[in-house]
Amino acid sequence: MAAEMPHMAAEIPQELESYRHTIDNLDAALIHILAERFRCTQQVGLLKARQKLPASDPGREERQITRLRELAAESGLDPVFAEKFLKFIVAEVIRHHEEIAADHEENGSAS
Repeated sequence: MAAEMPHMAAEIPQELESYRHTIDNLDAALIHILAERFRCTQQVGLLKARQKLPASDPGREERQITRLRELAAESGLDPVFAEKFLKFIVAEVIRHHEEIAADHEENGSAS
C-alpha cells in the first residue's frame, strides 16, 4: 500500500494540471466571447444613438434574464449566478450606450 502512495501523489498534480489547463482555455474563450459581444453591442449603441433610441430596453432585458435563467438551469448552472452575470454585463452595455449617445449628441450638435 505504501508503495502506491508516491505513484498516486504523482498522478494528482498531473490531473490537477490538466484541469487547470482546461480552465485556462475556457477563461480565454470567455474573454474572446465577451470581447465579441461588446464589439456587437458597441454597434448597437451607435445605431441607438443615431436613431435617438434609449440606451436601456427593460423589456428586452427581462426577457433575456428569463431566457438565460432557463438555459442556466438546463445546463446545470445556478440560475441566480447566471442572472447576476447577465445583469453585470447589461449594466456595462448600458453605460457604454449612454457614453456613445452623449458623444453622438456632442458631435451632432457641433455640426
